[in-house]
Parts: sequence; C-alpha cells; structure tokens
Amino acid sequence: MTAPWPTRRTARRPLPPHVAAPREPVDPARIGRRVVRRRAKGMDAGAAAAALEHARFDARQASRYEDLADDLRGPAELAEWERIGAVLAAAGPGAVYDPDVDDVVQAERAADAAAADAREAELREAVRIAARANHLQVLRDLGTLHQAEPAEGDEAVRDELTRRAGGYVQADVDAWLARALAAHRGHYRDPAAREAAAGLLHPPVLAHAALLAALSQLVAGADVDQLPFAARLATADSEAAGELAAFLTRAHAPGSRA
Repeated sequence: MTAPWPTRRTARRPLPPHVAAPREPVDPARIGRRVVRRRAKGMDAGAAAAALEHARFDARQASRYEDLADDLRGPAELAEWERIGAVLAAAGPGAVYDPDVDDVVQAERAADAAAADAREAELREAVRIAARANHLQVLRDLGTLHQAEPAEGDEAVRDELTRRAGGYVQADVDAWLARALAAHRGHYRDPAAREAAAGLLHPPVLAHAALLAALSQLVAGADVDQLPFAARLATADSEAAGELAAFLTRAHAPGSRA
C-alpha cells in the first residue's frame, strides 16, 4: 500500500536536507607517496639512496609489530623511494629529483584534478535536485503540481522526494510524471527524453503512462488527467497494466482485427 506525501493540513513540511560537499577520500598510501616526494625534492641519487636505506630499515622494524601488519603508508613510502631512486639513476649524473617534471606525479595530479571536478559536478547536481524537490513540494502544498511541466532530471527529483518521505511512494508525483509522459508534456516532448525515462522511472509509473497513452488513443478527446483508475491498475500490478496497454495499442493499430 502506498502512502501519499503529507499535505499542509496533516503535517508540517520537513526542512530540506543539508547537501554535504563530497570530500576527497583518505588514502594513506597516497599520503605516504606525497610525503616522500616533498622530502625527495632537490635530492640527487646519493641522497635518495640513503633515504631508501632508512626506509628499508623502518620497514624491517615495522614488520616486528602485528598492529602495523595492515599499514598501507609505510610500504607505499618504501616503494616510492625505490621508484625515485630508479628515476634518478636513469637520469644520469648530476640529476636532482623534481616532482614537477616527474611523469608519474603529473599523471596522478591530472587524475586528482579530474576526480575533484567530478566531485564538484556531483555536488552541483545534488544541490539542483534538492532545490527542484523543494520547488515541487511547494507546488504540492498549493495543490498546483498538475499545472507544472516536468523538466530534465525530474526522475532523480522523484527519487529524492521518495527518500525524504522515508521510502513511501508519492502517488501524486508519480501520477504527475505518468500523465506528462503519456501526453508528451515538458521535456517529454523530446523522444530521446521519453526513451531515457524507461530506464529512470519505476515500473508502475511507466505502466501508468503506457496505459494512459493507449486509452487516449482509443477514446477520442480522452484527457489523461481524468483517468484515475489507470494509476490504481498500474500500482496494483504494473506488469499486467503494461501488458494491457500493449494489447490496447495493438487493437487500435491500423489493420487490427480486435
């Protein structure tokens, strides 16, 4: 059984959730490599070799302690000293280590920048979804949601409203999306958007939309907003409702013998 979103008459509208900025995950191995690179900057091959011997000594000492068996930073530091030593050896006499011209370091920096951009984009999208969910909630409170046209990304907004309600299906939002999809309203005017919706909306919403579209073809002048029984059928058994919609569509097709 589905539960509708509380209206202004039955409950206070909850405050929108705080959208936390995504943070870079903590990686002890990466921290260890960065520490080594800072220490190694300006070192020649001899100094790097001496630092490598110290790192090997520390690794032998750490191996004696069981609580350090899962340590990731120590082995990463040792491996980085070994790599830097090999880089300096290959560079020849007089070479000093500079992380700014180290191809491995530059590749890692580029990957870090790309990951940071992805986290920033994720945050912007989360903020957009939260703001759109707040807007649709206001329209629901005013009883004018049916007058709004869906926009790109409203499938994710539907999921956000469901999450805010503790997982309860929002019958009015689902019906609004189904009617818009059936009537090609808003961004659903674009065939690509309708095709994408098939992988973004829940089966009852899709079955409701398909049934509304089939019924509107069978009955001239039928208004998808005046067929509430279609929502009940789709909610009760979305698979059967979808099969019924497909049958009605075939029956209405030119040359059918229904």
